[in-house]
Amino acid sequence: MKFDYHTHHDRCGHAEDCIRAYIEAAIENHLDMIGISDHSPYLYSEEDHLFPGIAMAKSHFPQYIKEVLQLKEEYQGKIEVLLGVESDFFPEHAEMYQQYYEQFPLDYIIGSVHHVSGLSIFKRNRWEGLTEKQKQETKETYYDLIEQSAKSGIFQILGHIDAMKGYYPAFSTIQTEAVDKTLKTISQYEIAIEINTSGKNKDCGGWYPADELLERALFHGVAVTFGSDAHTPKRVGDEFEEVQKRLKEIGFGEWAYFRKKTRYMTSL
Repeated sequence: MKFDYHTHHDRCGHAEDCIRAYIEAAIENHLDMIGISDHSPYLYSEEDHLFPGIAMAKSHFPQYIKEVLQLKEEYQGKIEVLLGVESDFFPEHAEMYQQYYEQFPLDYIIGSVHHVSGLSIFKRNRWEGLTEKQKQETKETYYDLIEQSAKSGIFQILGHIDAMKGYYPAFSTIQTEAVDKTLKTISQYEIAIEINTSGKNKDCGGWYPADELLERALFHGVAVTFGSDAHTPKRVGDEFEEVQKRLKEIGFGEWAYFRKKTRYMTSL
């Protein structure tokens, strides 16, 4: 079974092309399933479109749902189209986000931590001037948020769980027990972490998460799934086979897929 659960499109303001183009690309690449998971609106804001270059407007979300459901029906028999969303995780707004999502027939929700201590995890200069202790504390805060997202009950997939290394590769070398603590918590829930191949386009030059973290995930019994994090149709399913091969080498025998917020496992 070949699938990709993490794709974006032009509604978010920083991805190319329409949803249909991603589905057509998935068919061309012989995928069995394609998940549409554009960035969630900033639901906590009073503004309809808080950051136009990052996520869709609140008023666009019902249109997004309607379009994906229509395409799901249209492509039935050709490819299975799944309705998802990539949602920011803000602990202080978690209940409101959860109640909002429950209005819609989502197949899955990807929970991603994009902000730590009020700053984007991809902000290049956020590490400048920090002591080693402060860097460790930052990493621990990041993994505490990921752990909270696992416990929240909102998400089926946790997105790019070491993406903070994107523009700061040294992130991976910061030693802390928080990573294992978080993985142990994740293993207690019917969720999965994604292998996200978009990291190769950042300074870190590799997938999220790194092999070392995947080995620890296997040790703790954490389920894995696949997402390209495509922001252009040509990246749909990008390096699926390479990820599949690497997971087998690490020792995984199966990975997860989702329908109607239920996790299923299939052999690699």
